[in-house]
Amino acid sequence: MSTFLFDEIIFGPVNSRRLGVSLGVNLLPTNSKFCNYNCIYCECGWTPGKGQMKADFHAIDLVIEKLETFLKDYLAQKKTIDTITFAGNGEPTLHPDFKQIIEKTIELRNRYYQSAAISVLSNATMLHNQKVVSALKLVDNRILKLDSGIEATAKLINQPLGSYSNQVLIEQFATFEHRFIVQTMFLKGVHNGQNIDNTSELELKAYLRLLDTIRPEKVMIYTIARDTPSEHLEKISIERLLEIADLIRSLGLQVEVAG
Repeated sequence: MSTFLFDEIIFGPVNSRRLGVSLGVNLLPTNSKFCNYNCIYCECGWTPGKGQMKADFHAIDLVIEKLETFLKDYLAQKKTIDTITFAGNGEPTLHPDFKQIIEKTIELRNRYYQSAAISVLSNATMLHNQKVVSALKLVDNRILKLDSGIEATAKLINQPLGSYSNQVLIEQFATFEHRFIVQTMFLKGVHNGQNIDNTSELELKAYLRLLDTIRPEKVMIYTIARDTPSEHLEKISIERLLEIADLIRSLGLQVEVAG
């Protein structure tokens, strides 16, 4: 299926299913994906091999210049945004100057759009890096991926390029003292001959057990909305998502659903 890349540093604003009017910031190359996951559902397509990825990160000054220009012009038009969201063509926390960019973005937000949140969509792979953790602690919404409570399923769905451990994730999530959001993609289908359904009873038991351990402030659950690089995947019905949401609420956790 066809997928796409964000061809600008600043993109949108778009009406996000989860974040409202969201102005996107892409710190990664605009002509290729740069990520340490290779998720089978990623709208940006497959991750290039390690030797093919181009570490063509945008300079701090360029990112901030383009962001300030946009915010200034948008404010002059008396338009509003709900959040400035770091996402784009891969994993934003891989940018070597991620913390400095977050700090300067907060300054711009305070100058132009005081009511807007700053959000980061992350796969949580860089939580071993203290600079990344300290930067994430500065933002309003640190939205961290968790697509399965079963390690083998998570590896099948996310296809990490490095090591992956649910136990390590649990320990790293604890750093935020429950002040983070879990984001989960629910799907089913077949990939490379293997059946996938992270909504099964077995999967949900493991998922709920892990959620109960880490106790995030909120859980965002959603399903496929765009084309995926793996062609034999199916979205989950809104009815099933609502059933899963009720199970999450039974743990005393807040949940948002995007079908």
